[in-house]
Amino acid sequence: MSNLVNKLYKHNTIIYKVLLFLITTTAIVYLFPKGGQFKYDYNSGQLWKYDNLYAPFDFAIQKSEEEITIEKKEIDANALLYFNYKTSIKNEVKNTFKDRIDKIRLSDSVNISNKNIFLAEGIKVIEKVYNAGFLEVVSQDRITNPNELVALKKDNVVESIAFKNFLNSKDVLNLISKNISGKVENNLSNEVYTILTEIIKPNVFYDNNFTEKVLETEFSNISYTKGKVSAGELIILKGDIVEGKKLAILNSLKRESESKVWTDSNYNWIIFGYTILVALALLMLLLFLKKNNVEIYNNNNTVTFIFFNVFSMIFIQTMVVKYNSDYLYVVPLSVLPIILKAFFDARLGLFTHVLTVLLLGYIVPNSFEFIYLHIIAGIVTILTVSELYKRANLFISVAQITGIYMITYFAFSIIKEGSASQINLDYFILFAINGLLSFLSLILIYIYEKVFGLVSDVTLLELSNTNTKLLRALNEKAPGTFQHSMQVANLAEACANEIGANSMLVRTGALYHDVGKMLNPMYFIENQTTGVNPHNELSPRDSAKIITDHVIKGIELAKKYKLPDRIIDFIRTHHGTSTVYYFYMKEKEQNPDSNIDIKNFQYQGPNPFSKETAILMICDTAEAASKSLKKPTAQSIDQLIEKITDKQMAENQFLNANITFKEIETIKKVIKKKLLNVYHLRVEYPD
Repeated sequence: MSNLVNKLYKHNTIIYKVLLFLITTTAIVYLFPKGGQFKYDYNSGQLWKYDNLYAPFDFAIQKSEEEITIEKKEIDANALLYFNYKTSIKNEVKNTFKDRIDKIRLSDSVNISNKNIFLAEGIKVIEKVYNAGFLEVVSQDRITNPNELVALKKDNVVESIAFKNFLNSKDVLNLISKNISGKVENNLSNEVYTILTEIIKPNVFYDNNFTEKVLETEFSNISYTKGKVSAGELIILKGDIVEGKKLAILNSLKRESESKVWTDSNYNWIIFGYTILVALALLMLLLFLKKNNVEIYNNNNTVTFIFFNVFSMIFIQTMVVKYNSDYLYVVPLSVLPIILKAFFDARLGLFTHVLTVLLLGYIVPNSFEFIYLHIIAGIVTILTVSELYKRANLFISVAQITGIYMITYFAFSIIKEGSASQINLDYFILFAINGLLSFLSLILIYIYEKVFGLVSDVTLLELSNTNTKLLRALNEKAPGTFQHSMQVANLAEACANEIGANSMLVRTGALYHDVGKMLNPMYFIENQTTGVNPHNELSPRDSAKIITDHVIKGIELAKKYKLPDRIIDFIRTHHGTSTVYYFYMKEKEQNPDSNIDIKNFQYQGPNPFSKETAILMICDTAEAASKSLKKPTAQSIDQLIEKITDKQMAENQFLNANITFKEIETIKKVIKKKLLNVYHLRVEYPD
């Protein structure tokens, strides 16, 4: 059991990568559309580039979405509106009217004869109102033409009637006024008028539920096909233009083929095919990291970060396609290469972006157009986005990326439509929104720095400020070391620029590489201003321990001040496993008969494992050693630098760094030139 645990622990990084690979592959395959793939790729207005196509089986020609929508609109426009006629309301109103007339008291001006006259007139009004039909208020958007015919349901009988024949409230009031006012004495006339206006109520009502049901029934009866193609029938010839009826037949064949492919029996096979394709893409990403970015590949944190970003982009794009594919180009996929370039390098950013876009080709409509457009935009992103710590750079880059999106879409549109008049200008608005959303990369970079512990150029710029708390303390407590660090930073930055390494990273690392000396500053010669050397009171072994301990103390200080791991790497590796040779030889002189263990005089390492850390080791040693030259000349500087680098290479200090002999030669030339400029002789001015 213990052996199994030991093996698992020993190979934990590989096991983690395998699990991450399987989880990411499964998650991406789950997002893929559940349907088969049509084996022909075509677009409206393009030439048919395959051989003559004959129908492989019988199938119906499906109507397009536009045709079905137009047909539904016609049905909706011509559909009858249904109204209910309630016959019981007339009798209720009559009885109420009679009761109210009976309750009118007789007087000198109101007698039985007058009441009977008004009773008869009132009944006539009620009959006229309800024979025509008194309509409840109907929304204006329902009836736009008064001459429109509507369906009236009366005693289980439906009849068509012009909408204008119904009476509204205004018509009823006019009818009452015309038949009642001025018939007899004014007081009685007014009272009867008031009674009728109070008791007459609508008896015709719009039946929305029944109207909708009838409409749904008519919609359900729509035929979604407009013909049939028999097996063996010619569909399209090679070189024909895909348009009109041919396009409709091809779309119908595509739907029918995909539905035939995507069946329960084929489900597992199709999922298996998707899994292979996704797994291959992610495997290529891992192999790329292992081949070109070993440092990133060995760090599970950075591999997780890259896989997380790939999945996030695929997930967001899938959600947009699922809910509204019209907003396909709103998703700022250029954020992915921007972020990866900010934290790693341009090659990784472009490679990952291309793989992500290729995977999205299985999800989005018009996949070729989508893939071409985003790969071109990704290339422009990699070429233009640099030095994000300069505020104007991202604005200029995003403007260029947005412009490329628009130009590429314009080209595709005129190819498909044959002219510029049919271009959908809404897409240009979507590209503009895409550009604005690309600025989210700055916020995401900040979040990722905190979550994944990564370092971007923006953070490096902040850390390289000599007014930071730790560098200010170094300047106050060990001014000589601080000046040495500044000189090394300038040398390292120049070397990095020459060989294409990360100059901002190596400069920042150089500023902090000797912070451990601030705890015992007087034990380092650059801080000894009084001429008193405390090492004279110590044994060579104790002196060597104090010297080598500045690396460990520097790491502890860096962690205390929460410096990123990438900066701490410079502190940890800037001496590699080299020897404090002066005190080692001194120990041998004092104890000639003893067997001296050289390990007591060596730094604990590790050796540099990147171009940047290798540059710092060379520059640090060269700058410090150059101070020992009594009369620095071009020849003496040249010999010194050659001696230093030869010794470091003989000790295999650069064995783990991905740096070439050619790059080391370039670094030596830069250092020699810079040191020669520092130590050049000045002209003596006369007194």
